Amino acid sequence: MTTMRTVEVTPDIWMLQFPVGQAYVLRLPGANGWAMVDAGLPGHAEPVLDALVGLGARPEELRDIVLTHSHLDHTGSAAALAAATGARILAGAADAAVIRGEAPEPPPVLEDWEVPLWESVQAGLVDTPPPAPCPVDRELGEGDTLDWGEEARVVHVPGHTAGSIALHLPASGVLFTGDTIANVEQLMPGVFNVDRQGVIDAFRRQASLSDVDTACFGHGAPVVGGAGEALRAVAAGL
Repeated sequence: MTTMRTVEVTPDIWMLQFPVGQAYVLRLPGANGWAMVDAGLPGHAEPVLDALVGLGARPEELRDIVLTHSHLDHTGSAAALAAATGARILAGAADAAVIRGEAPEPPPVLEDWEVPLWESVQAGLVDTPPPAPCPVDRELGEGDTLDWGEEARVVHVPGHTAGSIALHLPASGVLFTGDTIANVEQLMPGVFNVDRQGVIDAFRRQASLSDVDTACFGHGAPVVGGAGEALRAVAAGL
């Protein structure tokens, strides 16, 4: 049995919480439809579609699903959602082959303190099927933009995975970090990375962005109000 919870972040953004990880649904301005950032665990397409309907969206209004990286808690339901809605799948270029099923997922390089946490997470996912190979309709890189009724800017932030991306919407002051930043008891660089120093650099890069008032993470509660200042305070100590 799948479980998922829908939580309002702002009047136009909702967080979908899965047993592991989370995704976000956005109502785009100017009747431009809907978009998602990440797609949740495998097997959750139906509850995601139900959530969209509950928010007032017809499935065919879902335009884009942006995958911040290739891990299964972010890509797992992407193929099923794309098939059900016709949405485009967009992802960082360096992760696209993994998402398409053409290359294996590179394993993380774990710090000693991460090992028991990693083992616990893997135990919780033991019955989770692997994500279905998913087409990537557009490969994203640094400086690319999406027209969502306002500009959404792609920031390449490798470290968690080689192709990790963040999405910055400066007009509305929103940043989607994927797993490069987490807010689990405290704001911190993400865990389970292929390059630990890279993810610290990714944190600093995102903290340096102007026009960030709301930050939405792959794990942990969003920061709504003053997110840029909160990120810079942590980055100063890294």
